[in-house]
Amino acid sequence: MIFASVGSMLPFERLVRGVDDWAAVNPDTPVFIQIGETEYEPRYAPFARILPLTEFRERLRACDLFVAHAGMGSILLALEERKQTLVLPRHRDRGEHTTDHQIDSAERFAQRPGLRVVDTIEDLHREMTGLLANPLVIDAAIADRASPELLAGVRSFLDGPRPSPAGA
Repeated sequence: MIFASVGSMLPFERLVRGVDDWAAVNPDTPVFIQIGETEYEPRYAPFARILPLTEFRERLRACDLFVAHAGMGSILLALEERKQTLVLPRHRDRGEHTTDHQIDSAERFAQRPGLRVVDTIEDLHREMTGLLANPLVIDAAIADRASPELLAGVRSFLDGPRPSPAGA
């Protein structure tokens, strides 16, 4: 099964249409799309606008392939669940976001085991088919909590020397 998500913040017409078009020519593969506020409503795959986090996680755990925008929440949840993930970042110049930070995020995570980044719908379709036939290997999940070393570093920074009050 494929689970696709545009996140909860902005519509992402290109991703929703792209996944729905793939579902049209692959009717034997179950596809579910979380579409947010995207105007286009899928015709070939069931969908929901927003999912409660518990249902989102259930669908993520059950899927064979997660297709998502390059939002940090989506990427991190997929890495926690050890799900192969296909990422299509939003582009500012296409009106999909106000900045190109998703392109930067996708580039940052592109070498991560289990994650593949595409930029076109043609590549999205090719990779969806390919990843179902030959899944990516993911050896280890990322932790769902900060390491004790990171927490200690943050505590040290926050508890560090304080400037003395003026006139003291």
